[in-house]
Amino acid sequence: MKSICAVEGVEAAGIKEGRFGLALVRAQGTAAAVFTSNRVRAAPLQLMQERIRKGRLDGILVNSGCANAFTGKRGFSDAEAMGGIGAEYLGTDSERVGVASTGVIGRYLDLPLIRRQCGEIAPRLARSDDGETAAARAIMTTDLVEKHALVRRKAFTVAGICKGSGMIAPNMGTMIALLYTDARVPAGQLRTTLRSAVSRTFNRVVVDGDESTNDVAFCTATGERGKPAAGEFAAALEECCRSLAREIAMDGEGATKLIEVRVRGAPDERSAAKVARTIAGSPLVKCAVYGEDPNWGRVVAAAGRAGVAFDPDRVSFWVGQGKMRSPMVRDGVIVASLDRAKAAMAGKQVMFELDLAAGEGEAAAWGCDLTEKYVEINGRYTT
Repeated sequence: MKSICAVEGVEAAGIKEGRFGLALVRAQGTAAAVFTSNRVRAAPLQLMQERIRKGRLDGILVNSGCANAFTGKRGFSDAEAMGGIGAEYLGTDSERVGVASTGVIGRYLDLPLIRRQCGEIAPRLARSDDGETAAARAIMTTDLVEKHALVRRKAFTVAGICKGSGMIAPNMGTMIALLYTDARVPAGQLRTTLRSAVSRTFNRVVVDGDESTNDVAFCTATGERGKPAAGEFAAALEECCRSLAREIAMDGEGATKLIEVRVRGAPDERSAAKVARTIAGSPLVKCAVYGEDPNWGRVVAAAGRAGVAFDPDRVSFWVGQGKMRSPMVRDGVIVASLDRAKAAMAGKQVMFELDLAAGEGEAAAWGCDLTEKYVEINGRYTT
């Protein structure tokens, strides 16, 4: 099976009608969530911040096409009503139904449409590839491809689907992730582990630097298989989230190339992450990657404005990976071969590797190039 339906106790279904879609997932167990840090937080997120404290969900309902964000008291009431619709078809209490929305900000939900769609897909809930594919497609907005991830261990499985393509920045992007495991994980441990995984993966993706109002990553543990060691589960969940984060970057709006930035030798991991995110989010770096222009000074300049202390005269920097890995700077001395560096930027993935020689911290971040297509998509988003 593709991913989430490979997890014991998970069933999925979905429908997409033009811009408007609806995904329904049934999975009972302990649950946790991480939300966007944007102060303009969508109504379903405000609702779920209250409900998720109880640490348990029986299912999740996600709509696309309308973000239900900046919609005031009516929006909050609509989010509650949406949860009630999900509860009705899942046969549970609305307090145990997660809700999320994605789409245009400042529009009200079409609750009759959501009720009709939910009535159509609830009988189709299944532990199958078809059910999962329908759910993954239902939550897509400007995404071009579905996003799935699956990590198997001997005693348990972790898997997820997500959507996200534009309005992506650290502290979550315009993304919704639905993560599941059949491991037995207490709610408190799940909450802590999810936060750590999100910090090292989803929060290190930069498409355009705009942080959404609707980002949320849910994780539900059905507990139908083994109880793994905390470290083993944490590593598996982070691997799953990292796979989805890379898929988001690869599917950035208008993107033609994935950018991966690896930073080591920073004072600590947090500092390394700041430098990596700054480089991945630089419009100048993104444009250079699009044009396959080995203007490596833009990478070093972006590192210098990240707010991390290091000595520029000790920095080393490489472009590319494997046989195409090309040194540009060694210990602050320029050794660049521009022809070789340009060749290293010619593929679908471009790697930048930076050693700050200022400590033991290391981290990675992901982004994509910036193209004319991005402007075209966002210049006509609502029209």
